[in-house]
Amino acid sequence: MEKMCRIYLPRGRKNEENFVIVSVNGRSYKIMKGVEVDVPGCVAEVLENSRMMADTARHYVDTMAN
Repeated sequence: MEKMCRIYLPRGRKNEENFVIVSVNGRSYKIMKGVEVDVPGCVAEVLENSRMMADTARHYVDTMAN
């Protein structure tokens, strides 16, 4: 059994979905925003990698705009 991690995804804007779907090795997880949930470590890792890549992209766009 994989280690579980507690995560919190902030709510999005009014017109955004209130959940995120993550797929790892053929299994899909529907994760609600705005509440703390326990997810397998691999799902938490995917979400963290996604956040880091979004930060990197945002930094790149800001750099190119200036």
